[in-house]
This record gives sequence, C-alpha cells and structure tokens, in this order.
Amino acid sequence: MGDARAGDPISGLKWTHKSLRTLARELLRRGYRVSAPTIGRLLKLGAYSLRVNRKRLAGKQSPGREEQFHYLAQQRRACLRRGWPVMSVDTKKKELVGLFKNPGQQWRRSPHDVLIYDFPSDAIGKAIPYGIYDVGRNEGSVVVGVSHDTPEFAVGAIRSWWLRVGHKI
Repeated sequence: MGDARAGDPISGLKWTHKSLRTLARELLRRGYRVSAPTIGRLLKLGAYSLRVNRKRLAGKQSPGREEQFHYLAQQRRACLRRGWPVMSVDTKKKELVGLFKNPGQQWRRSPHDVLIYDFPSDAIGKAIPYGIYDVGRNEGSVVVGVSHDTPEFAVGAIRSWWLRVGHKI
C-alpha cells in the first residue's frame, strides 16, 4: 500500500495490525472509498496473508550449555542403568478455575453456559498443573495445585508423585 497522499505515507507496521474494516474506514477518512473485501483481495494480490509469528530465532546461549546437557545425559543414563527413577518435570499452562470456556468438546445433551469474558477476578482460583514424566517407565502423571507457581510448589508436586508412585518403583 504506497502513499495515500503526498507527505502522508501509509507505513507498514501501524497498518498491518488493523482489520480490513478498520483499514477501509481509515482509507475513507483519507479520501479513498474502498470496501473491506476489496482491500482483502488487493492484499492477497500483493502476496499478503494472515500470518502468525513463528518462534525460530534463538537468543544468546549461556557458556557451557552443551556441556551441561551432556553431563545431564550421562547422569540420566547412569541412573537408568541402576534402575533409579529419572523424572522430567515441568509446569503446564495455568488455567482459571470457574465457569470459563475451554477448548475441546464433550458429548452431552446440551451445552454448559459459561461466562462471556475470562476475567481473573471471576475465577474461583487458578489451577497450576505440573507434569511429571518417569523416563525409565515411560509413564507420566499430573499434579494440580492452586498455590502460587513457586519452587516450593514444584517440590510439593514431586513429593506427591513420590508418595503415590515413585517410592513403589
């Protein structure tokens, strides 16, 4: 989209985040009468399409990172040879607890009514799931808490797994 008027450029970034209807209104304000569908067709002709950002750029790596991973891999193999449990633990996406819409479908006779907006202030709390994967046994479990996402909670999740599963190995 070049210059709309002399001295009034339509630069890229501020225009790329607008809807087709918003673009049509802004162009009308600047003296160009064009519909939203026409703008969409013109953008497609110019090889534009709706895109999402891709995570492809790596930040700076800390010194010794590769050595750390090799050391951890050696420790993992040594523990597995001895029959000791090797766990991979990470926190999962936090979810608001309450009448909120969640992705997915369920077989039921009628849909559940949920809140229109997902305001944290309307939540009963926040569920914080920790996934715990036992590498040697190829088994996983999830511990869900409502506490803050802290190191103490991570330790509590691992302790819960140990009391339920790990100590029986």
